[in-house]
Amino acid sequence: MANKSGIHINPKNKGKFTAKAKAHGESVQQYAAQVLKPGSKASASTKKQANFARNARKFHHGGK
Repeated sequence: MANKSGIHINPKNKGKFTAKAKAHGESVQQYAAQVLKPGSKASASTKKQANFARNARKFHHGGK
């Protein structure tokens, strides 16, 4: 089933950032803010995931 939004997340990567946030005892948005702070030692892929999470917050989830 294709996603109508044009955003396609590889199924093997789904939930990885959420799992990282839970492992740190934070919400997804709290962890994203921490990762995106200047001087953060997070990997480049984690920073990309955090940026996506921050932007995805603005998406219209499940609405018509």
